[in-house]
Amino acid sequence: MPERSVGTRSIALVGPGGAGKTSLAEALLFAAGKLDRQGAVGNGGSVGDASPEARARGGSTELNLMHFDFLGDRFALLDCPGSIGFSADGAMAVAAADLALVVVDPEPDRALLAEPALRQLEALGIPHAIFVNKIDQARGGIRDLLEALQPMSASPLIARQIPIREGEKVTGFVDLALERAFHYRPGKPSEQTEIPASLAEREAADRFHMLEQLADHDDALLEQLLMDETPDLPTVLADLARETRENLGVPVLFGSALNGFGIRRLLKALRHEAPGPAAAAERLGAKDGCAFVFKVSHGGAMGRLALARVFGGALSEGAELTNADGDPVRIGTLFAVQGEKTAKVSKAETGDVVAIAKAEPVGAGQWLSAGKPAPSPEVELPASNYVLAIATRDRKDDVRLSTALHKLVEEDPSLHWEQDEALHETRLSGVSDEHLKVTIARLKRRYGVAVDSKPPTVGYKESIRKEVTQRGRHKKQSGGHGQFGDVVIELKPLARGEGFRFDERIHGGAVPRQYMSAVEQGARDATLKGPLGFPVVDVAVTLTDGSYHSVDSSELAFRTAGRIAVSEALAAAAPHLLEPVHRIVVTTPGNATSRITSAISSRRGQMLGMAPREGWSRWDRIEALMPESELRGLDAELRSLSQGLASYEAEFDHLAELNGKLADEVVQQVLEPA
Repeated sequence: MPERSVGTRSIALVGPGGAGKTSLAEALLFAAGKLDRQGAVGNGGSVGDASPEARARGGSTELNLMHFDFLGDRFALLDCPGSIGFSADGAMAVAAADLALVVVDPEPDRALLAEPALRQLEALGIPHAIFVNKIDQARGGIRDLLEALQPMSASPLIARQIPIREGEKVTGFVDLALERAFHYRPGKPSEQTEIPASLAEREAADRFHMLEQLADHDDALLEQLLMDETPDLPTVLADLARETRENLGVPVLFGSALNGFGIRRLLKALRHEAPGPAAAAERLGAKDGCAFVFKVSHGGAMGRLALARVFGGALSEGAELTNADGDPVRIGTLFAVQGEKTAKVSKAETGDVVAIAKAEPVGAGQWLSAGKPAPSPEVELPASNYVLAIATRDRKDDVRLSTALHKLVEEDPSLHWEQDEALHETRLSGVSDEHLKVTIARLKRRYGVAVDSKPPTVGYKESIRKEVTQRGRHKKQSGGHGQFGDVVIELKPLARGEGFRFDERIHGGAVPRQYMSAVEQGARDATLKGPLGFPVVDVAVTLTDGSYHSVDSSELAFRTAGRIAVSEALAAAAPHLLEPVHRIVVTTPGNATSRITSAISSRRGQMLGMAPREGWSRWDRIEALMPESELRGLDAELRSLSQGLASYEAEFDHLAELNGKLADEVVQQVLEPA
């Protein structure tokens, strides 16, 4: 029997949304004796998904933390949201886990949904297993599911069990390592029985296949198989544990979280095969006496809490550590977390997951350590492509909005906000429409700040085609000193991307030098809003002539004259509209590629190239150019065409001329706003 490691082991529950991760967490807590009864997500009685937003959505919107003891071993559960809109919330926590349990549906046609989780775990080097949930609802066979999943995993999938069926329904399983049968009993532990005679031949074949997989990394076992010898149980269990801990294989178990089927067998597998915190510390490069902060939370009554995992020894309140910048951090009160509830603890042991109060100078992804901190793990987060412009319903809340957004962004690594000064908008960016809806609901519930939202304004610009010479004169007399400024300018177009340029060719002091900067400022004023209603770019203004009055001329007068001249010149210089164009990179399963390229074309996209996605079986990477105005709703369309898996990243590339009916519609919206 493999020796179990010392310390709390951290198990991350990952996988696609709707697979039943939170229900599985609830079943594990109940089977371990942590709960008197098993709650359900659907009726709001679960330990996890207890926030108002999660309850309203009927699914996870944030990371859930739980803990339990089983047969003398302590476990911390990290229940990570599966929906793409909320998946970033648990990404850093997964990086510090000892083992990840990928929860999947039993249907082979939904197997593809597990690939992002499997690929991320492989990239991070995290040992993982697969739990096929809802096995009592399975219509297909386990073999079909494994065949669908195997191309998504670099390591071989090792089936630990085969189902026992009565008709079309799965009523139990045979454990291939133990060579025992277990029949499900609702509300009770499974009943151990003899292997049914009808399954004896399949059990022997599947067990031998499992042993062959183990023998790939165990020469002694291989020799036994070649000699037709039967390996003893301790050897098999030791090899299964090593395969899991060293990422040589991915064990597959199944059951039903809602009914408690297969849960105790899963617990025993975790107890004997999940590596301990020492292995995760080595993988992360953690030194003795440190804590990895994987999330910051502002949502509870305790204020700001740093959620962290402890490595290399106990951590007590009052301990002095340093952050990544070398700044001292004094550890505040420590709390154990069980869903929404917290309980004060005197100290945290190796492997524990705790909440730390008053750890202000540290954020998610950072280390608290006694010496040089380990590097932060490189975690891939979903792109924050969905953007809304938000504004408070009550202007008195503007200051509170800024404070609240800072806190929400600190909690959620996929949430961003900025103040667009040019367009006078507060922009909130997230992964999806649902993600930002939950954020706005949280903004109102926690901080009392109600906001209205709308699609952000597209950053259209305008430029010119013709060169124009124009005089601008500002003359005003109203008693006393008047105002007089007179300029002649040449306006000409520049190459795309050159911006604004101002020069002067004044001879004989027609415009005194002290007024040159005022004329330039007036010219810049005119470009803030051109004749089409948008900022003007890529133009050159040259001051060539003018006149002044020794008494009435001033900087203000020449600034006004410069603005008048350039404004009139712009209107006469064949103005045209420019739209921002972004370079996008789409990653998609190959079976959706043709549909997605059609969607790109329908949005005025220009294809640049397509190639297989590196390191991913049967996935493609598509590059294209697309107008910013066409990006709205692209995320949702891509997901609808690809079982929710395709995504994209975008960055501004250039401004392109927009003509015809589309340009007329854009200008009309500015001239006649709704």
